[in-house]
This record gives sequence, C-alpha cells and structure tokens, in this order.
Amino acid sequence: MPMANQSIYRTFDYCDLGMIDYKYAWDLQKEIFELRRRNEIDDTLFLLEHPHTFTLGKVADKENLVSSEEQLKERGVSVYDIDRGGDITYHGPGQIVGYPIINLSHWKEDTHLYLRGLEEIIIRTCAEYGLKTERNSKFTGVWFGDRKIAAIGIKVSRWITMHGFALNVNTDLSYFNGIIPCGIKGKGVTSLQHELGREINLGGVKAKLIENFSEVFGYGAHSIKEKNILLEKSLTIPL
Repeated sequence: MPMANQSIYRTFDYCDLGMIDYKYAWDLQKEIFELRRRNEIDDTLFLLEHPHTFTLGKVADKENLVSSEEQLKERGVSVYDIDRGGDITYHGPGQIVGYPIINLSHWKEDTHLYLRGLEEIIIRTCAEYGLKTERNSKFTGVWFGDRKIAAIGIKVSRWITMHGFALNVNTDLSYFNGIIPCGIKGKGVTSLQHELGREINLGGVKAKLIENFSEVFGYGAHSIKEKNILLEKSLTIPL
C-alpha cells in the first residue's frame, strides 16, 4: 500500500461540483492544473457527477465504442476524445467521479504508486459498506470478482495529476452496453447499489472518499471550496 511522505505537512482543497457537463469539468481541470503548476493554489480534489458521457483515452480503440450515432442520440450520450491514459469508459448520473489535481513531487514521483493509491481509496471506501473489492494484476481499477466497480485513468505532467477515478454507486449499468468498457472483453461491470441491493446515499460515499483520500495521500487537513465561488473565478466555465 502506498505510504505518504510524512516529512511535509500538506493540505488540499475540496470542491463538490455536483452534476456538471464533461467539457466544462475538463476545462476547469486544465485551469486548476495551471494554477497548481505555478504553485498558486494547494492540491485540489473535485468530486462530481457527469451527464451520460463516453470518453476515449489517448490509446483507445475506436472499435470499443459499439453504439451507433443513432443510439448515442437516442440515449443522450456525449462522446469525447481526451488526454488521459486508458481506453473507453462511461460517466453518468449515480457515478461519483474524482479528479485529484495534486503535485506528486510532494508525495512520491511514481505514477504506478499513484494509481495504486487511487485504487486503495476505492477499496477502503467499498469496505466501509461491507463490500470486499480488490485489484486485478492485469488491469488498472477496482474489481468485485470479475466485475469492475471503479475505473481509473490519469494524466501526469510535470508530476501534477489530472483526471482520476469513476466509482459506480447508483449507476445505470445498461449504458456500459454501448461500449467495451476499458477495452476489456469478457469482464463485466457492477456498482455498490447492484451488489448491496439498495440505493446508496451519494453524500455519504463522498464523505468516505474524502477521508480515505486524505489518509492514503497523507494530508493533514483540507479546506472546502464552494462551487459557485470557484466557477466565478474561472474564465471559461459558465455557472
């Protein structure tokens, strides 16, 4: 399990963006990334939901998008080619997406350990709901048996991170039928709701994710930033 650098007292800013369009959130990440790169802000964690969206990473195989244009239109799904690693994945309501924008030079300059850290956050969070999840030695992400419950895809530039994880909580899993998730054939997807047989309070999951994020990456404290104040300072993101 990754261990934080305990020699530096570190803090992060947290903002719940609620439901936000994928493109708006991506643009916001880029702005926050630049501010972090210039050391004008602390590390930042966004938690949010997206409307129905498929995203394809830099190495994605276009054949893994199996939905037709008509099907995408009927189901209201947007599609974006983006700059993270990994293949294709789905984002939508009931799924908690986490975007940490953090300086790994203040933790560990190791993208492999960072990925394992993100997995650890999800594993600990699921365990708090009585669900024992695990890593898969062949595939990044968090799994319950042969079903993926959380996808992870990142970008790291100058040791500052973008993108992150997507945890299926109350997700409509039927949308995954429109893709080959993460380009992995023969594996399924699942959610906390599906495995536990009940709807899960998203606010409660977010609180656990924040706590586990802080512990895994060794932060001493965090500050809460209001969405409206944050977006008002942005040049490109409309309220």
